[in-house]
Amino acid sequence: MTDQSIAIEPASVPTDHEGVLSWVAEVAELTAPDRIVFCDGSRAEWDRLTTELVRKGAFVRLAGKPNSFWCVSDADDVARVEDRTFICSEDRDDAGPTNNWVDPLDMRTVMAEHYRGSMVGRTMFVIAYCMGPLAASEPKYGVQITDSEYVAVSMQIMTRSGAPVWDRLGVGAEFVKCLHSVGAPLAEGQTDVAWPCDKTKYIAHFPEARAIWSYGSGYGGNALLGKKCFALRIASVLGRDEGWLAEHMLILKLTSPQGKTHYIAAAFPSSCGKTNLAMLEPALPGWKAETIGDDIAWMRFGADGRLYAVNPEAGFFGVAPGTGAKTNPNAIATIDIGNSIFTNTALTDDGDVWWEGLTEEKPEHLIDWHGKDWTPTSETPAAHPNSRYCTPIEQCPSVAPEWNDPTGVPISAIFFGGRRATTIPLVAESFGWAHGVFTASVLSSETTAAAVGRVGVVRRDPMAMLPFLGYHVGDYFAHWLTLGAAADPAKLPKIFQVNWFRRSADGKFLWPGFGDNVRVLKWALERLDGTANAVETPIGYVPSIDDLDCSGLSDGYRELITDALAVDIPEWMAETTAIDEWYATIGGNRLPTALREQLAALKARLAVAN
Repeated sequence: MTDQSIAIEPASVPTDHEGVLSWVAEVAELTAPDRIVFCDGSRAEWDRLTTELVRKGAFVRLAGKPNSFWCVSDADDVARVEDRTFICSEDRDDAGPTNNWVDPLDMRTVMAEHYRGSMVGRTMFVIAYCMGPLAASEPKYGVQITDSEYVAVSMQIMTRSGAPVWDRLGVGAEFVKCLHSVGAPLAEGQTDVAWPCDKTKYIAHFPEARAIWSYGSGYGGNALLGKKCFALRIASVLGRDEGWLAEHMLILKLTSPQGKTHYIAAAFPSSCGKTNLAMLEPALPGWKAETIGDDIAWMRFGADGRLYAVNPEAGFFGVAPGTGAKTNPNAIATIDIGNSIFTNTALTDDGDVWWEGLTEEKPEHLIDWHGKDWTPTSETPAAHPNSRYCTPIEQCPSVAPEWNDPTGVPISAIFFGGRRATTIPLVAESFGWAHGVFTASVLSSETTAAAVGRVGVVRRDPMAMLPFLGYHVGDYFAHWLTLGAAADPAKLPKIFQVNWFRRSADGKFLWPGFGDNVRVLKWALERLDGTANAVETPIGYVPSIDDLDCSGLSDGYRELITDALAVDIPEWMAETTAIDEWYATIGGNRLPTALREQLAALKARLAVAN
């Protein structure tokens, strides 16, 4: 199947799928690896690869956590590179104004030259994986080719992969072709570096071909192509074509003290508390929260007319800084079990990991993410602001039994939230599905360290999907509206907007957040059941301070929370001007008329209230 000079290991290729075999042969001819390994996803494979990574100096085995490893990336390879991420649709207009576009033929031509010989001196790993439960009625398969051992072991955590998938990936089954190279060939006798990568980077998506090509980066979602690349950018196109939704959302199971269960989905931009909410430890007695997913939800309507969600991933790839026993005890308990990979955190002297926010007291000495000595007097952070932990979902103490259910869970409410210091109240319920889609379409947040660029800039992030849409944003809004219009209104989830991050004039947070967020969720679920009051405002239904369960909070919070709930009419009138500017970038021929009508109705309500 390939040039005879390339060794194939193991001797028995685990598939007869001609599409896979011919593609592997084609890539091998282009990239010229020393050998080819079809990954089986076994513990033996994990042990072999992690041992090799330790030998090369890429991994440090941790004494403080079983079967876990610490690594640091190249200083120029630390986050998503949105300016080097492309949607290569056949028609430029289909990529839309929020995506970088290059003609697919041109992109393939350029990238093929980068790939040519890029795996010389390295091993090509072929990883079969499934997004979502393998037992799903329509499983979505991917096959990733990579020259990175880091990717091979990380994909064991983040996806269902290896032998079980090869067994299910029958002859003729469709799969997404995921090609990745760090772009660092090794000449004979050349010493490898701990984190190989190239200064030139491309993350290209070919929606019509159902293919992803990534070159030059070894980091996170740039290299683990089942994550944002497949599960959102390509899957959003699959969802458009097949009538479902691929969303940047957590999935949470909530059970009240009375034993009533609801499932919710929630979309937040990266570093805005999504993982903390997914692993919520409720501050209200008697409430139970269980985790189904922390990052991505695939949602489709079931036979009963309700919207069902599944988590396509098998691992957490969480932002480490700010994660601690107080903010997210379930995340800490999950990684303490072990079987985890930590990237760009700090390393303690006793062989464990540390980052800002893990403990109140800083260690006296660390090795920082640059690999240098660090002390509390150092002027730079010990961990990179976007440092990550990669850990199995099944280890999470709060994981719900349904997390791996191929039918998914029925969603009662959808929450959209960003990081805004002003204007957006703590919570508001939309007037209906179309109004909820409008609210989500103008979602905004202050930028964080999860992406390269300036931090703290307010930008529109529709449905928290701005960096992850695989097609035109206007068509995406239309898809949401179309699915809602075809559904039974009584069975549609209610849509809410939340903002945990509103601040006072002197910069203090008005809302305690974390476990106390259950107070907002409780009110929202009571709204579903018709047992909670709200005030009708121009932007939606907002609770008064008396509508929220504030039991157990200090008296001083009542005034702060009242301010957090306030709807400032002049601020909102200014917000509509910013929304006009955002909508103008989308284009009149692709922005749904229904959303323009929603904006006009909001302006009218604000004018009456002013």
